[in-house]
Amino acid sequence: MKSRQAKVLHNVAGRSLLGHVLTAVNHLEPSHIRIVVGSNRESVEAHIAEISPSATTIFQEKRGGTGHATQLALAGSTSNGTVLVLAGDTPMLTGESLAAFLEAHSAGSFAASVLTAEHPDPTGYGRIIRDDNDELLRIVEERDASEDERFIFEINSGVYAFDGAKLTGAIGQITNSNSQGELYLTDVIEILKSSGESIAAILLDDFTEILGVNDRVQLSESAALLRDRINEHWMREGVTIIDPTTTWIDATATLSTDVTLHPGSAILGATTIAAGAVIGPRTTLTDCVVKEGASILESIAIDTEFGEGATVGPFTYLRSGTVLGDNTKAGAFVEIKNSTVGTGSKVPHLSYVGDATIGEGSNIGAATIFVNYDGVDKHHTKIGDHVRIGSDTMLVAPITIGDGAYTAAGSVITEDVPAGAIGVGRAKQRNVLGWVMRKRAGSKSALAAEAKEKKG
Repeated sequence: MKSRQAKVLHNVAGRSLLGHVLTAVNHLEPSHIRIVVGSNRESVEAHIAEISPSATTIFQEKRGGTGHATQLALAGSTSNGTVLVLAGDTPMLTGESLAAFLEAHSAGSFAASVLTAEHPDPTGYGRIIRDDNDELLRIVEERDASEDERFIFEINSGVYAFDGAKLTGAIGQITNSNSQGELYLTDVIEILKSSGESIAAILLDDFTEILGVNDRVQLSESAALLRDRINEHWMREGVTIIDPTTTWIDATATLSTDVTLHPGSAILGATTIAAGAVIGPRTTLTDCVVKEGASILESIAIDTEFGEGATVGPFTYLRSGTVLGDNTKAGAFVEIKNSTVGTGSKVPHLSYVGDATIGEGSNIGAATIFVNYDGVDKHHTKIGDHVRIGSDTMLVAPITIGDGAYTAAGSVITEDVPAGAIGVGRAKQRNVLGWVMRKRAGSKSALAAEAKEKKG
């Protein structure tokens, strides 16, 4: 990956690579999960503790291959029942496919089963060698494969199911007599087969599910495949996606029927969108709650709640802690953070609202600034119901504007305005006649003023 970050922690479609694998595994409701960790141990273990706290981690200090990793995972554990072994970098793998694989493994009472797929370009993968009866003969890694074996398209997915007791008996017999000097888990298959055990190669229909990620190119390919899978799912659930190729929905997001997503939109994190909402174009929502009928156009929102019928955008930035009530408006070039906007209230354009509570039915005039920061601490502004804030007002917190109050346009309001009053915080205008001709003599402005004066 050429990254400071562990490969399995790279994100795609709202989860880490490892997170996708664990989601698939959790579909099976396993009794135990044991994860062998190598590079970037601290960060990987911290991530595991967050997303799968019941899992046990085992540190592989020296990279010794898949067989060595499996030995470490089995050490000190009771391996009764079925043991599923898989890699942490296959984000496309689904819980449904794993369940079908284990069902076939159990139905055949096999000592071991390997999940396989036919890949149009098998380069880099271990090949499945079958005998004349089409049964699994052995698995050969590409670096150890003959020229003829490399032309085989059926590949090893790296997903195995074992009879736990038989795996424990065979795992100690593998050796590192191969080109890499590593312990291959695939050698267990040969050991079990040579001892007369029944082994199965179970073919997966969709080879994309077993695609691993080893570099940024493959990460991007997996992202595109997951995008298409997720988008297809939601379209079949009644969501309209105008352009699926430019719409990105995280696997952790939830959408309802009759939602419309316009091109260039991203629905990220734990965002939920209710029926009838219209999102985009070019809108990004992260960890948001969008209620029925809301409309969000060309905007960015993080940890924001949108009430029913709320309208937002274009070019609006809603930051963490923003709550928009029903039928509210946050218009063009508005930024709001850590604030609640009451039912029916509007912040139509060119304003900043920070650390505030706005009541119902109020209107915040254009170019209003909620001055919430004194250089050391943040302060709160409270706006009552049916308030009218004049354009270009500065509201210097902490301050309260009472119900039904007004502020005059261009005011700097530093004191509370009682209910029903109008706050005026500006100096009386005075005009200094002739100032331009005296102070800007010869300028275009002075010449224009002189010409006007001559005309009378």
